[in-house]
Amino acid sequence: MKRVLRSGMGVAARFGPAWWLFRMLKWMADVLAEPFHQGRIARRAREDAAFAREISPQLLVLSGPFRGLRYPEAAAAGSVLVPKLLGSYEHELHGALMQLMAGSYTDIVDIGCAEGYYAVGLGRHFERARVHAFDLDARALRLCRRMARLNGVAGRLLLSRRCDEPVLFSLLARSIGPRALIVCDCEGQEAELFSSRVVARLAPHDLLVEVHERHRPGLAAMLRRRFEASHEVLAIDSIDDGRRTRLDSWPELDRFDPATRRRLLSEGREGQMEWLVLTARPPLALAA
Repeated sequence: MKRVLRSGMGVAARFGPAWWLFRMLKWMADVLAEPFHQGRIARRAREDAAFAREISPQLLVLSGPFRGLRYPEAAAAGSVLVPKLLGSYEHELHGALMQLMAGSYTDIVDIGCAEGYYAVGLGRHFERARVHAFDLDARALRLCRRMARLNGVAGRLLLSRRCDEPVLFSLLARSIGPRALIVCDCEGQEAELFSSRVVARLAPHDLLVEVHERHRPGLAAMLRRRFEASHEVLAIDSIDDGRRTRLDSWPELDRFDPATRRRLLSEGREGQMEWLVLTARPPLALAA
């Protein structure tokens, strides 16, 4: 029904009364469909939780940069669970992430931390770093706090809901040590968050930024221009779920048929996207 309404709206837009009628019908279709949509989400979450417990009964991350990270329950916030437990999650980033993890940081900042996969995973690796984690979702923050307690990071974890441009600028100006690693997944708000005054404060720090071009075309190029004077810029493209199943072998999935393996490895991304790995230039190179 929703597909029919969408196809008819372009025609109806040329006729005033029909346009408003179609808008009303679309609103009604959305309202009627919402319980079914939420039901599918809840059913998928229950199924994924069962798969997660079967694959990793102790809810430990089995491989990858955060191997040994423990989940407090079979749940993720706003993303997939099984790939994180397998260690296949965002496989494209593993090489760059391992290089970053070979460095030294006084602070970890995770903007859009979800249940804490990166925030607690990095906090666990950098044992003396303070971890500043932000997410608008209260449930995500509760899960992140529990994961931090379970993995010995709670004493260094600072949780907050909102990280907009003024909050980030203040954090950089007053609270962050000499070298931080900033991970950002803020759903298209990168342009506002990384203003010129914030970028100036970020010169000594490294960043891993998920870029949401579908929300704002041209965003990646804009961020490259803002950071190119102070940072080395590496762009990493995402891969589709079909190719993801061919990247590596996962013995934990050998018991499942191909369709189920593909589902369990799927990260559910909407089209192609990229990350920017921004590493601070050495001070002498920056001065030159």
